[in-house]
Amino acid sequence: MIRWLDLLVEGDPHPRRFDSPGTAHAYLLKVERLSEEAADHLLQHGHVGPPLSRREYRLKPLGHD
Repeated sequence: MIRWLDLLVEGDPHPRRFDSPGTAHAYLLKVERLSEEAADHLLQHGHVGPPLSRREYRLKPLGHD
């Protein structure tokens, strides 16, 4: 069973959905241009913001508030 993850980005009402932490990590590095440190922090803690990133990011399993 796939454990879907929703990425919520400050200022964007539409979440991005990922099928694994690996695909989310690749997206964060390539598209959002986060540093490796910021992307790892987000995956480990579910949130990251300044000073590690320029905006607030939240990552949560689908269906959880």
